[in-house]
Amino acid sequence: MTITKRRLLEGGAAAVATSLFAPGAWSQPKPAAAEAAWPTKPVRILVGFPAGASPDLAARAIAEPLAKILRQPVTVENKPGASGNLVADQVAKATDDHTIGALINGNLTIAKLLNPAIPFDPEKDFAPVGMVGTAPLVLAVSGNAPGKTPADLLLWARNLGTGGKYGTPGVGTVGHLGMELLKSRAAITAQHKPYTGNPQVIAGLLGGEIQLALLPPGLALPHLASGKLKAIGVTSPERSPLASELPTIRDADVRGADLEIWTALAAPAGMNKNAVARLSAALSEVTSMPDVAQALLKTGWQAQPGTPEALARRMRADTARLGGVIIMKGIHSEA
Repeated sequence: MTITKRRLLEGGAAAVATSLFAPGAWSQPKPAAAEAAWPTKPVRILVGFPAGASPDLAARAIAEPLAKILRQPVTVENKPGASGNLVADQVAKATDDHTIGALINGNLTIAKLLNPAIPFDPEKDFAPVGMVGTAPLVLAVSGNAPGKTPADLLLWARNLGTGGKYGTPGVGTVGHLGMELLKSRAAITAQHKPYTGNPQVIAGLLGGEIQLALLPPGLALPHLASGKLKAIGVTSPERSPLASELPTIRDADVRGADLEIWTALAAPAGMNKNAVARLSAALSEVTSMPDVAQALLKTGWQAQPGTPEALARRMRADTARLGGVIIMKGIHSEA
């Protein structure tokens, strides 16, 4: 049993919240003699998804402005596989101080809880650099669901009972864990039906195979506009500019199920401390630029300027929240 899993079982979210990503939890910086001006060569951003995927689009939106600030080329390299965990492992093991990763929630929080065989540990193998962007999910339901208000649609979802089904792009995905979290907070008992991706989930909703799903706004909105689907709300604490016309699930009086997907930059834990600080400052400057924020918005992300400490807090919170779901439901993934 891993340390993280034992902490979750023994102390729940509070135990994790006081132990993960604490000051000093990452590897010590390299000796002062190694602290040359940084960067001294091109910086590589590794992305664990194909070109055109949302984490890739986020990385490419920040690469050129980062290069201007750092005065070195910043390249984006796609190395798809295992839901980004292959790249996460490469980043964790990088030793050149110029290789970083554009990683998602799962890589930086719950990867090892879902699969103990994952060869990296989010608790100790990364130095958080900063958030790039966040996005809520949309709790979408069948277009023939009666009612229009969030409360009406939520009541319908509850009344489906265990005969109802919700779809996700796979076991252990944020859509899966988020839906299980939401079920526990909203008295929904629909059963899980995994698909191979979100396009297949939408097809299942439209075809009547399933009745509920948590979907990225960009995929859900066209079907909501056409009336083929309805939305209970978004899972962010507040309304999102990515779906400004939609209420939040809090408007249906669902509490404790706030959830966002996100992409962030992370470096190897052993990367020079001054280099991490400079990269973090540059990233925060870039994501604060209006044109970059607009570019991110067009690709489905809300820019989130921040610090390494803010990212570490998000990692800690998501690990506690979703890790509890993993342990209580006995969820395991081979990815």
